[in-house]
Amino acid sequence: MSTRKTTVFYALLIAVASVAVGMVIASRLELSPSSAAQTVTAGVPPANSAPLSGPVDASTFRTIAKAMSPAVVNIRTESRQRTSQMTQFFGGDDDLLERFFGQGGGRNRQQERPQVTQAAGTGFIISKDGFILTNNHVVEGATKIQVSFYGDDADVTYLAQVVGRDPLTDSALIELTEKPKRELTEVKFGDSAQMQPGDWVMAIGNPFGLAHTVSVGVVSATERPFPITDGRSQDVLQTDAAINPGNSGGPLLNVRGEVVGVNTAIYTDSRQAGNIGIGFAIPINTVRELLPQLRAGKVTRGVIGVSVGTIPLDALEQLGLKERAGALVSSVNSGGPASKAGVEPGDVIVEFNGKAVRNRDDLVGMVTRTKPGTTVPLKVLRDKVEKRLDVTVDELNLEAESARAAAPDAEPEVQAGEGFGMAVTALTPDMARRLRVPSGTEGVVISDVEAGSPAQRAGLTRGDVLLQVNRRPVTSVSEAARELGRVASGSTAFMLILRNGQESFVTVRKE
Repeated sequence: MSTRKTTVFYALLIAVASVAVGMVIASRLELSPSSAAQTVTAGVPPANSAPLSGPVDASTFRTIAKAMSPAVVNIRTESRQRTSQMTQFFGGDDDLLERFFGQGGGRNRQQERPQVTQAAGTGFIISKDGFILTNNHVVEGATKIQVSFYGDDADVTYLAQVVGRDPLTDSALIELTEKPKRELTEVKFGDSAQMQPGDWVMAIGNPFGLAHTVSVGVVSATERPFPITDGRSQDVLQTDAAINPGNSGGPLLNVRGEVVGVNTAIYTDSRQAGNIGIGFAIPINTVRELLPQLRAGKVTRGVIGVSVGTIPLDALEQLGLKERAGALVSSVNSGGPASKAGVEPGDVIVEFNGKAVRNRDDLVGMVTRTKPGTTVPLKVLRDKVEKRLDVTVDELNLEAESARAAAPDAEPEVQAGEGFGMAVTALTPDMARRLRVPSGTEGVVISDVEAGSPAQRAGLTRGDVLLQVNRRPVTSVSEAARELGRVASGSTAFMLILRNGQESFVTVRKE
């Protein structure tokens, strides 16, 4: 697609750039026999949940390609590039890197005036009345969308418009505003929850502008966490079926020719822009569940205003847990639903709306699926004591949540916290002003974090204000050194820090 505002999916690339490994969003190529077992939801195409069985022979994939290629479309878009956008990164001419990373570091060459940029992707027809599923990043910001069909000449295209988009799952629903006179071929939906590593799959798409290309492989992994933004990820299917730039938005099909995923991205090293055998697809069950909202033009999710992490394996007794289940609250947004309900950093959320919370991802899923405005009960453990709270779920604003300011640098005066790989210094009035620390805050400033240290692995950075160690306030460097020194090697310290005006609960294992 064209270079434009960074989407949440591009944040993953930024996170891994330091090790010269990236994800290539698969659409970003610039241009010059079925079972009777069905599950049906109102307004949503049925899905076949019957077990996959039977032999795969020499004609299996040929049959799938012949039957499903007419349901796969090539998508071309035009968009206007804003002035002063970056067009080159890393000093090279590989525009794929620039399109992948979006706006951010590297060499900055400015555009003097708006340009019309063309890009390509893939989609597939889900209903005969002209609705097509594709990726959000294929059509985001497009001022013109053109669709071409299998078997037609390349210059025969039909206009389409966006109906609904969802950046969190990188999915979008578009509708043909011009249609061919013939009846459209629609896909059939499979059950992505059935897919297991080793299952055969086929991808059909528009790689590098080569229309309706078929590739075959297997499911390499399921429920692979795909980071979207800080604290949020989307489980995806991993496959070695060849996926390349231009494949984005195309279907991943099982051996019955049913869609089980929407191809989204590939994993690549810094030397390559194409397939190296690691591709990702959004499970079709996830997208299918969103279809009614996509048709309505807006996807609404719940949020309670907390950041949560996993339970440290060696901290069960300290947290009052009998098993490693629950979500550890690391921070609570000031004025948010959880804050109003009385949730505090360091709490372990073990139950949400009457359902046990297995882990952080389980909680995130429960919250996002809850209708905003709903009040639900929470069960938390705080200092080994169970508490029941009521929280009213708010509506998720992903863009606002993703906007994070960089932490300012702290003063260089250092005293070390041995065994954690960090150093602290006094919080002076001048430093408090520079760090925008609220008046009256008592603590010490983390002035240095060693590379590869426990502190760094826990996410601590220079400029964080350390407020507590194991629930004990630290108001001076000597107090911080004393409390950090009390933690035995191999044990976990619970730290309360202040960053950008927000308190966060962090667990750090001392070496």
